[in-house]
This record gives sequence, structure tokens and C-alpha cells, in this order.
Amino acid sequence: PEWADMKRFYKLAGTLLADSGAGFRVVLDDKPIRTPAKNLLHVPSERLAQCIAGEWNAQKDEVDTAEMRLTRLANTAIDRVAEVREQVIGEIAGYARTDLVCYRADQPVDLVRRQAEAWEPLIKWIGQEHGIKLDVTTGLLPIDQSADCLAAVEAVVSGFTDFGLAGLHMVTTAIGSVVIGLAVAEQYLDGKEAWERSLVDELFQIEQWGDDQETQVRHKNLAADIDAAAEFLKLVKATP
Repeated sequence: PEWADMKRFYKLAGTLLADSGAGFRVVLDDKPIRTPAKNLLHVPSERLAQCIAGEWNAQKDEVDTAEMRLTRLANTAIDRVAEVREQVIGEIAGYARTDLVCYRADQPVDLVRRQAEAWEPLIKWIGQEHGIKLDVTTGLLPIDQSADCLAAVEAVVSGFTDFGLAGLHMVTTAIGSVVIGLAVAEQYLDGKEAWERSLVDELFQIEQWGDDQETQVRHKNLAADIDAAAEFLKLVKATP
């Protein structure tokens, strides 16, 4: 199909074992789906293929591609990450230089406490799991993380497959934190927890001043993106 909103032209989406025996394809009425770059939609796990087929089967008369987040992540892995893998790794790892969880308020006391409760366990987690020691600061002035720290983050990110990188990139860039992105990828946090911890500052301000419809819509879309990426990252590793 062409990658824009379209009329539903198929009866049933399903999956097939790829010809190579490595991975699975998603098909519409037994015809393979192709990505926007015309590559075959070929994914590493049967569960991921089944869930992508489920997105296609859930469409009504009009196919809303914007809501098919797993499909779009798979497309990204195949069309973009595979072509510019080192660039994607650099983009993700680069967030360690200004990671959200490293920049704390010094007042008011309640916000300081909430940031510490949400983010300090993540600083400890990445230190214990990967030996990465991130420096934390208060205020807005940037700090320089050590070269060893940045290299260690890049080494961890480099270990992801193209499909893993697609999910990790979505979480990291949406939130502004490679620490939270890795925590989701390694299932230390689920999508909802990642969303809540990324919005500590905003949710605190909303409590003080209220929010508006635009903010509500933005938060809803962010939550949906993060949930989809978290699910995608789990499904990439899933076994039948």
C-alpha cells in the first residue's frame, strides 16, 4: 500500500514465516506489505508480526496510518535505522550530554523531592546495570559528563538491533532522556512509569496552575507513543 490514509482494500491481515526462515512477514490477503521505501515488512518475532497484523485488522473503512504505531516503528527500523544506523546510535547516545534526569530544581522543596524520587533510582539503576556514572546538577547551566560516561552510553546503545534502536529512539527523543529510554528498553520501567517520570516538572506545574486542552492532547499523544515504543521493544525480543 501507499503510506497515506486510504480506504481499506483488504479483508484480512496475517503473518508468514519469511522465506529465509529468519523472522516473519506481515501480509494483507496473503500479499506482503511493503514499507514506504518499498522494502518488505519483515520483523524479528512472530508476536510482533501478529500485533502489527492486529493493527491492520483493527482498521475500519478508512485506514488511519497515524494510529498504527507498531507498524510505523517497524517501518522506521527497516527504512531508516538500517540505512543510517551509526547516525541513529549517535542521536540516542547524545542525549546523555543533557539528560533530563540529571538536571534538578533547587526549589520549591516539593518539586525537589519529586524529582529525586522519580530520577535518583534511575541514576542508581544505570550505574548498577551498566557501570555508567552520570553527574547531576541543579539549575539550568549545562554540565560536562565525562568522556568515559559518554562512551559507555554509546557502547550500550550500539548493542541494540535495528528494531531495538527504533523503539529506543522514539522513547529517548520523545522524553529527552536516554536513561529513561534504556530503562524502558530493559523493562525496568513500563510505558506509564516512563511517561510519569518524564513529566515530573510539568505535572507539578499543572497542580499549581492547571492545564489546557492543548497540553492534555500533547500528553495523551506522548503517552500513546511511549506505550507503543515500550510494547514494540518487548515484542522485538518476544519468542513464540
